[in-house]
Amino acid sequence: PWFSIQVTRTHIIKYVGVSGDFQPIHHDEAFAKSIGLPSIFANGMMHGGMLTRVLTDWAGVESVQRFKIRFGAVVWPGDTLAFTGRVEGKRIEGENHLVDVSLTVTNQNGEQAISGQATLRLPVRA
Repeated sequence: PWFSIQVTRTHIIKYVGVSGDFQPIHHDEAFAKSIGLPSIFANGMMHGGMLTRVLTDWAGVESVQRFKIRFGAVVWPGDTLAFTGRVEGKRIEGENHLVDVSLTVTNQNGEQAISGQATLRLPVRA
């Protein structure tokens, strides 16, 4: 993987504060259990943001032309997430060299928490 991380309650709670998404299922353990959940769980945009950061650290924010993600498996405290990408195609459109990339965030059980695609415009090398 490009990057991996074990998600902690602290990651989830910090994201709740930063995002302003104060749904109790993301921060209130007693509430989560009262509605039948085993615990709080991460807002999908938390690991979506992590994937965005991994992509832009790798390719540069200026190169991202298109980016989309789809949420899958729930991310719980203690899950280990692996962030991977694969080049699916390359093409030239005018002066632009474009690369299509598939992206995946999977947990320790191989379940996809996120699948996504990006198109990157890369500089022409002399």
